[in-house]
Amino acid sequence: MKPLVEVEQAVLGAVLLDPGQLPRLADWLAPAHFSRPVHAALYAAMLRLRAGGHPAARASADEVPLSWVTDTVAEASRHVRGLTAAYPHALVAACPHPGHAPAYGRMVLEGAIHRSVAEHAVRLHQAARADAVRGEVEESLHRARTLAEVLADLGRRWGTEPRAIAPPGSAPAASRFLPLPDEHLLADERNLLGALVERPAQLDRVVAWLRPEDFAVPAHGRLYRCVAALHHRGEPVDHLTVLWEAQHRGLLADGSVTAEQVRDVCSSAAAGSADYLAQQVVRASVLRTAAVSARAVQELADDESLSPGRLIGYALHVLEPLAETVRRWQQATGSSEPPATARPFPARVAAARARTRLSPPTPTDHLPAAAARTASPTRPPHRSRS
Repeated sequence: MKPLVEVEQAVLGAVLLDPGQLPRLADWLAPAHFSRPVHAALYAAMLRLRAGGHPAARASADEVPLSWVTDTVAEASRHVRGLTAAYPHALVAACPHPGHAPAYGRMVLEGAIHRSVAEHAVRLHQAARADAVRGEVEESLHRARTLAEVLADLGRRWGTEPRAIAPPGSAPAASRFLPLPDEHLLADERNLLGALVERPAQLDRVVAWLRPEDFAVPAHGRLYRCVAALHHRGEPVDHLTVLWEAQHRGLLADGSVTAEQVRDVCSSAAAGSADYLAQQVVRASVLRTAAVSARAVQELADDESLSPGRLIGYALHVLEPLAETVRRWQQATGSSEPPATARPFPARVAAARARTRLSPPTPTDHLPAAAARTASPTRPPHRSRS
């Protein structure tokens, strides 16, 4: 049995043994945070019974009525199948100490944060792949925005300020996640470079938002840099000057660009606007970056050794290149991303208090998170504040 399942059983067993623990959990631990439907149904049933004024809500730990267990099972059985009357006994047996319910709840919340981040990363990756087939980008932009909002929401629920943190050492290797470019994109990149060589003045309209890293083929990005440098210096642009610039930059010597590639690209000019071709390159770059970022975030979420604070910070850092690429896409197309909706987080302080204290909480919901944590008299030594 995984530790997370045991922890979920322990927190439920703690509330069955001592319903007085429920107020210490209800403000920040939700049924959706449980990984198993039966556990979510049991916890939701406890919340409903407490809200309905069940006698157990006013009973002491030594005087818990039997109806608390039977009514909880009956209420949960209305929403989930397979729940037997014997299962509460297993939950009670799984709880080492009822008074440690907030600590167990914190562990349940940790597992929920990892699952939620992984699920939204998978959705972003799927949207990027689907948009690549459809030739669109809107669903990927929506999923990327949603993932960023989810990370910010989870960070505040955990009681920390969500901010990007560079992972120590090496981040997940993005090269392992790079999709192979299709023939249409390769043709667009060659045609764009050919059009810029033939009509260098068009660079003035695209250079502000088109970057060498937007090209799926690294050699194309290096040649774009050569063409842009020649135009910036006011020098003539043709296949010979581009070849000479590539040689000066050492691209021919290290084999990253060949003379044949230069001649092929410079002769690939096609009818049409360089602006349109450049937009197609940036659109593909958005989808490629979204797919790579999503896989990297998913890999972070699968690392159970990461605390929620570090997971959220590392994930926000991984998403920064995507945010920059999206910004340039919007600049290229003249579009703008709708602002994120400001959401209140009334449970933030209660969650922070419950994680840092095992005694009953005091009413400090009006305080900012930092002040609420300062008001806590004790803090478990094992708690990571990452």
